[in-house]
Amino acid sequence: MSSFAPLDPPIVSSQKQRVAYYYDPDVGNYSYGHGHSMKPHRIRMAHSLVTNYGLYKKMEVYRARPATKREMTRFHTDEYVDFLSRVSPENIATFGSDQLKFNVGDDCPVYDGLFEFCGISAGGSVDGASRLNQQQCDIAINWAGGLHHAKKSEASGFCYINDIVLGILELLRYHARVLYIDIDCHHGDGVEEAFYTTDRVMTCSFHKYGQFFPGTGQLRDIGIGKGKDYAVNVPLRDGIDDATYKSVFEPIISGIMEWYRPAAVVLQCGADSLSGDRLGVLNLSMKGHANCVSFVKSFGLPMLVVGGGGYTIRNVARTWTYETGLLLGQILGPELPYNDYYEYYGPDYQLDVRPSNMQNANNKEYLDHIRSSVLENLSRTQFVPSIQMVDVPRDAPEEDSVDEDGEVSKDTRGGSQEAWDSHVQAEGELSDSEDEGEDGRRDIHNYGEE
Repeated sequence: MSSFAPLDPPIVSSQKQRVAYYYDPDVGNYSYGHGHSMKPHRIRMAHSLVTNYGLYKKMEVYRARPATKREMTRFHTDEYVDFLSRVSPENIATFGSDQLKFNVGDDCPVYDGLFEFCGISAGGSVDGASRLNQQQCDIAINWAGGLHHAKKSEASGFCYINDIVLGILELLRYHARVLYIDIDCHHGDGVEEAFYTTDRVMTCSFHKYGQFFPGTGQLRDIGIGKGKDYAVNVPLRDGIDDATYKSVFEPIISGIMEWYRPAAVVLQCGADSLSGDRLGVLNLSMKGHANCVSFVKSFGLPMLVVGGGGYTIRNVARTWTYETGLLLGQILGPELPYNDYYEYYGPDYQLDVRPSNMQNANNKEYLDHIRSSVLENLSRTQFVPSIQMVDVPRDAPEEDSVDEDGEVSKDTRGGSQEAWDSHVQAEGELSDSEDEGEDGRRDIHNYGEE
């Protein structure tokens, strides 16, 4: 018998929160290549479910302007971003040593439209953060984001541009402290590394540790310099289930909220921590995963929610749809509505991901040690990090930028209400039978699960 309390029903706040949802119809057209585990098509599948459940009627839906080179270089090096913008499957042989230098190859292949996909992913996270800054929404969702492994000057773990870091940097323009929470099965190493020496961002990653990519994220990795004690790592063993995950997640997040008192939160919802994931080794059900989303939402802070890993794509789509509902204050029914990818969800056609009977290697003693160690570290942090706040300059309605051809273009991100409204999809454009497959740029790949 388990010594852990059973999972409570999801927390659904009665307070109305404005949700901005980012989706680009082109996102499902990109492919990392035949046989690759990462399938951007899962985002289109999730959106089809979101649409056919009618959730689009309860939130504002935006097609973000793709992130520009200039925005990407707020974190990444100019040389790396320039390489990504120029490399293609046709010319990759001409780049020679750059492939090794920037770590592109097997896990991070060069594929058709790579830089466009990076722009879509990063654009949604930066737009969402900007909209939160301007108090034009309470929650921003970008399931195409969450690419947490990308480093300053190299690709890693299927990730090329770190949209999360770019979103956090945008939030820091207005907020003194930002909390980053990562529930992906893999350690959020790229985000942790970016903020390892600062107290303005606390990173908290719950992940499998021990002979598992990327091999980082030990309990003792807590940050250095001003950032000491502001990196939190929760190394887990195989097979953790809903109750045991909850037993560490909620006390640790509560402790962070008490000690750190963030002004905004970024939550990475990697779905490879779900039971049955092709690359994951944890055992969370859909509702166990979603409990984390509900719990973080319950603190009522401005919240940027992004995707991440997840390689059994029908379960990714189910879970991100269910979590979209929870962020809107709605618990979705179990019967899946008919949608463009209905056949993926057989034989039960239910909105659920159930745990398996795999062994849970996380015993109570181990988790008690993890929890007490983390909370002890948190107690050494100050209530308010040692930063000096300055007045944030007012955003200009439009910022001129120069594109690659030397033409001046208008940047409406962070601009007027009229500019934001121009990005909202008209309700009629997101009907209950929307088919994103038509008129796609590269809708030619086989996205069936292998």
